[in-house]
Amino acid sequence: MTLSTMISELLSALPLTLAILFVALIAGFCLALVVTTLRVRRVLVIGQLVDLYVSYARSVPVVLQLFVAFYGLPLLGGLFGVPDFFSATVAAMIGLSFYHAGYLSEVMRPAYLAVDRGQHDAADSLGYSFWHKLTRIVGPQAVHIALPGYGNSIIYLIHNVALVMYIGAADVMATAHLIMERDYNQYQFETYLVLAVIYSALCLVAWLIVRFFELRSSKCGAKTVPVKTTFLANALQRGQSIHV
Repeated sequence: MTLSTMISELLSALPLTLAILFVALIAGFCLALVVTTLRVRRVLVIGQLVDLYVSYARSVPVVLQLFVAFYGLPLLGGLFGVPDFFSATVAAMIGLSFYHAGYLSEVMRPAYLAVDRGQHDAADSLGYSFWHKLTRIVGPQAVHIALPGYGNSIIYLIHNVALVMYIGAADVMATAHLIMERDYNQYQFETYLVLAVIYSALCLVAWLIVRFFELRSSKCGAKTVPVKTTFLANALQRGQSIHV
């Protein structure tokens, strides 16, 4: 087998790897927004359950979470009469989405809480709802704070996608092992070297995208908070009375 043939076979499995990665990124991000909102608002009972979920996502090894998703989802579906349609790929997407959401919520929540309390008070004094306060005042500032941690979480997710081979998903890593077994481990070094290049390229692209948004948010940082809101925040911090 030539090097070009090996690279071609590995790249043929790359679309599945990217599909699992993108689904976990999008679904995990959306779930993390919900989880972070529930944790910030401290909804009774639900807040404690969400904290328990985040603790599970952060403390249980990712490969074990994938096994739980792969073997547990069919059992859970059977309790509700749902037919077993959970393939290894679907289980990998669900397992990594829940892992990414739990980890990402620990990036979002501190970023939200790191925004100066005066900004929250100023938005409340203007009569902003929680949603408007989040999108217009606190959110843009929290995004700038959270971006470095978010970039790290994406890189961790890229690394952990390589673990889906253990539940039978035919990703790049699984394809590499099939190639080595087929050729009696003659090209181990070359195969792992190509894998390293592929994963490094994915991490580099993710870092460049996050870095672009970091620079963009830093340039626009001064424009994210209205002047009136900044004035109110400063006045509230000094304890002055305010008439809106």
